[in-house]
Amino acid sequence: MIEDLLPDSVVAVETHGQADAENITLYPEEAALVARSVAKRRREFALVRACARRAMEKLGVPPQPVLPGERGAPQWPAGLTGSMTHCDGYCAAALVRAADLASLGIDAEPHGPLPDGVLDSVSLPDERIRLRHLAASRPGIHWDRLLFSAKESVYKAWFPLTGIWLDFAEADIDILVDPGEFPRGRLRAELLVPGPVLGGQRRGVFEGRWTVRDGLVATSVVVPHA
Repeated sequence: MIEDLLPDSVVAVETHGQADAENITLYPEEAALVARSVAKRRREFALVRACARRAMEKLGVPPQPVLPGERGAPQWPAGLTGSMTHCDGYCAAALVRAADLASLGIDAEPHGPLPDGVLDSVSLPDERIRLRHLAASRPGIHWDRLLFSAKESVYKAWFPLTGIWLDFAEADIDILVDPGEFPRGRLRAELLVPGPVLGGQRRGVFEGRWTVRDGLVATSVVVPHA
């Protein structure tokens, strides 16, 4: 599912359903991070790292630990950049050579409405207006959850380039529908703070894709080099 939203240069590995995590061996430094976590957290932590290591192998990079860095962002092997996501019944990792993309972000969420009150705290007034139009013209999609996922993907692509926090209100995201591919489409995120400088130019817009499938909402954002 995630692979369909990414360029060919990106390697994506995913697991669906209640995959077995008991036989996944974590590196000692990884295991120490979740030693006191609940079983669900340990399972998802192991599964998404197994996905990441399979992606490393496909790129010809020896498997190695994936440890959280600043603000929890995964620290990737030299020469690679990527993103991970997990939710109930789904885990995925996407990796690419840093020479091919400046950054990327992926996110998956259960396809259901956001809890009451959450949308107002994660969205801008103009975004909520556009969501209402989408809901009227394309019912059956939980557009609020899709917007939330898109915000997560934007942040995951943003942080490795800047090393600073991006608030939900600092990116204005337009969800675009491709009629011939529905329920798939594109994302356009206008950054409302100074964007990262790439190739001597400040990047003020991030773009990506979205899909709804198999009870999940999935989004991706890719940031090419200049």
